[in-house]
Parts: sequence; C-alpha cells; structure tokens
Amino acid sequence: MRFISIFNEVIGPVMRGPSSSHTAGSYHLAALASSLLGEKPVGAEFLFDPDGSYARCYQTQGSDLAFTAGLLGWPITDDRFPRALALAPVEGLQVEFRVEKLAGTTNHPNTVHLRLRARSGRSLQAIGQSVGGGAVEITSVQGWPLRLDGGCHETLIELDEGSEATARVALEAGQENLTPVQRFERDGRVLLFARRRNPLAVELRNRLAALPGGTRLFPGTALSFVKNGPQLFDSAAGMVKFAEQERLWPGQLAARYEATLLGLSEREVIAEMARRVDIMVASVRRGLGQDLPSMQLLRPTAARIYRADAEGSLAIGGLHTRAAVRAMAAMHVNCGQGVVCAAPTAGSAGVIPGVLTTLLEEKHVDREQLALALLVAGAVGVIVAERATFAAEVAGCQVEIGAAGAMAAASVVQVAGGTIRQVCDAAAIAFQNTMGSVCDLVQGIVEIPCHTRNAAAASAALINADLVLGGYHNPIPLDETIDAVYAVGLAMPAELRVTSRGGLAVTPSAQALPKLAGSCACQGFTT
Repeated sequence: MRFISIFNEVIGPVMRGPSSSHTAGSYHLAALASSLLGEKPVGAEFLFDPDGSYARCYQTQGSDLAFTAGLLGWPITDDRFPRALALAPVEGLQVEFRVEKLAGTTNHPNTVHLRLRARSGRSLQAIGQSVGGGAVEITSVQGWPLRLDGGCHETLIELDEGSEATARVALEAGQENLTPVQRFERDGRVLLFARRRNPLAVELRNRLAALPGGTRLFPGTALSFVKNGPQLFDSAAGMVKFAEQERLWPGQLAARYEATLLGLSEREVIAEMARRVDIMVASVRRGLGQDLPSMQLLRPTAARIYRADAEGSLAIGGLHTRAAVRAMAAMHVNCGQGVVCAAPTAGSAGVIPGVLTTLLEEKHVDREQLALALLVAGAVGVIVAERATFAAEVAGCQVEIGAAGAMAAASVVQVAGGTIRQVCDAAAIAFQNTMGSVCDLVQGIVEIPCHTRNAAAASAALINADLVLGGYHNPIPLDETIDAVYAVGLAMPAELRVTSRGGLAVTPSAQALPKLAGSCACQGFTT
C-alpha cells in the first residue's frame, strides 16, 4: 500500500502550468535535491535521455524554468517564475541542460540525472523521476540506490562503520522516525536512511555532521504534508465498505480519510480543501477575463464562447456548455504558466474547476459543500493512484483528463446528495467512456487537443453523474474499470504517450502550426 494523500498526490499541487509532470514535478525534484545538498547550489547540470519525454518537452513545458526555480528556493507560484533562466545568473546560479544517452536509469520516461555543486565545494549527484501529478521519486543519491519521494523529512548520513553506532543512537532518539532506520553498505562505507516527521534540529544536525570519518549529511526536506496515520482504504470496494460500516456520506468519508492519514482534524482538512477550491475558481475567472497570460499555439477563446452563450447564438448552449467553457478558461491560465491547482494533473487542471465553478455560480453551492465535493473527487483519485497512475507518459490521456472527468462526476454526485456507491459508479462510467484516449499533444505543448478535451470532460461529468443518479446501473465496478484502463494504457505504443510522435501531433497541420508572438515559448526557453 502506497498511502496516497488527497492533498499530496491527487488534488494538488498548487502550481504554475503547463504540466504537473514536467513543470511541478521538475520543480519538486530540484527542490528535494537542493535540500539534500544542504547548501544553496551555485551550479547545476540536468541530463535527459534522448528516448525519454523530458528530452522532447523540457523547454515547451517549462521544465527548465521549474528546475531552476526549485534550485533558487522560490515558491512555484512566484511571479518571477517565467524569468527564472534569465535571473539565475543574477542569483549566483549557473544551470545547464543537456540531452545525452544515460546509463543506469530506470525505464521511466521522465528520468533526469542531476549534478549540483555548492560554493563550499560540496556536491550531489542524483537520479530522479517525475512520476505524474507533480509527484517525484529520487532513486539514487551519490550512487546509493534508494527511494525518496519528499513525503517526509528524509535524512541520509554517509559515514564510516566506526561512527555508525553513534549516528544511529542520535537518529533513533525520540519519536521522530516514521519507519525504522534503514542501513546500506558499500566499499566499507555505510549509509543510514531515516524518514522523519520533522526536520533535524540544528543541534542534532551539527552533532551528526561533526562525526569523524568523512561523515556526510544529506538533510532532505518534506515537499508536502507528512503522513502520520493509517490509510483507511486503498480500493473502491474498500471505500464503499468503510463508508457503509461507519455510516458516512461520501464527503464525510473523504474528510476522515485525509484527516486520519495526515494527523489533522477534519475541520482543518475541509479548510485546506476550501482554499484549493478558491484557487480553482480564481483560475476559471481569470481565464474568462482580459488579463490572460500568453499561450504558445492557441489564442484564448473561452470568454468569446461564454459571451456567445449569453447572447443565445450557440446551437444548444446552457449549463453543460458553460461548464465546458469554464474548464477551457482554467486551461488557458494553466498553459500561460498561470497559477492553477492540478486535479489530478496540470494537463487536466480545467475539468474539476469547470464543474465546481458551474456548481457555485449556477447552482449556488456554498464553499464548504464545494470543498466536500472536491474531497470526494480526491477520494476517487486515491483509488486511481493506488491501482494505476496519473502519468500520461505511462498510460495516455485517459489517466489524466479521463481521471479528472471521473473525479468530477463523483464530485457532482456528492453535491446532489448521492451515496458512496453512486459516487463510484459515476466515476466508473466516466472512465469507461474515455478508455483508450491517447496523449498526442501537438508540438509537445499542453494545448491541442488538451483544452477541448478538458471542456468535453467537464460537460460529460455532469451527464455521467445524472445518469447514475437517475437510475443507470453500472455492471462493471470502479476497481475493475481502473484496472482495465491501466492495462489499455500500458498496451499503447510510446508514440501515443506524450512523446508527440503519433496521433494528432504528426498531422501536417499540427506540425505546421506557428508559435504565437509573445508566447512563453519565446521568453528565453534556452539551454
């Protein structure tokens, strides 16, 4: 069981677009590596394998900006983010990006080799992957094979065997360790690995760093909420069983799940989710306004369609169309490197905001009810993360926009007062209708066909919820549906999973599309 958090891995991160895998994930990899270095880096090299997706997308999706901002220690929402490459030398940081054949990597398409150095001469070499939805893993530090994900304060100490006992006693004092201290051995050296609730106190950090024998301390810092408790369920069947045993409505169930996992109160969980609702609504409203960041291939059209609906000049129009337009508006902001909340990824960051803002403005659902609806969407996302993935690089668009559509349908059922079984059924049929969708983003940019897919998924979420609430019986449960979706995704060729080497991306019209003047592609995306 991977202990998936709604906040950490599903509804979030709060980030700048355009890609949770390539923008937020890259930022998190750099931030985690920088904390392990233990000092502010002054030099950095990022190496990408030519067969991976980073090699093709790291400029168009802002990975280079995100890596740089993470090393500089800026929040990803910082207004300076689009100028990170230009400002890095001013901040005393030299950054280099290279594409070359890498040895000793995993087969994950979002793999990067990092080499950092500090002014003191201290250095760090690491291998990491962005694994979808902004989540990351570092799988090698200084050649030591291990797994760090930034989910807690992950502390590494490399030392001679003679100092091991002293270091272990210091690390094991108190109740800070979430798991037993792990030990690795190589060439007469020992590595101790501790997962901690809180960072090392300054006194303890200094004591460990002063141990004899060339001791090196790597003080990794948590990237997100630290998980302190058990996971209440890891499948849709388990979720239904728990809810029915405890007699919980879906929103109550989701709030209890996250509160138990993170050691928070349910009120704190709802308040944090309400903050994320606010970010989603703000992204929609900005996308329908005048002050829009530039995109690369598309010009903003959401506001124009919204006005056309208000004027009665569309063929059908109405609530479903407005939900679609609002989803598209949020994607306009995402693709101009504006601030959004990934749900579950940045490439799908329009679907749930489009639905929730429609419920707010058309059905007058209050902020707390929207927070509960978003928690229910997150609970469905927990099951997807457990059984499959949110990375289109692994399983295609069906696990990004398709997952968002399933989660959005679940949120509508919650607002309507539906049961936990109806939540799961609405999510299941949404997935069943998007199974097999490929990720064929044109020119490696999260715009075409991503914007209209987000729009269609938001509109369909309302329909799928209504079908189930109206009495449709879903014969294939959510767990089995997700398993089928994942199997289909794994069967897709690499050409249909983010590489921009298949589908719409290779049509003559797509390849001939020019970049727009003033787009983020023209703002210094250089190596």
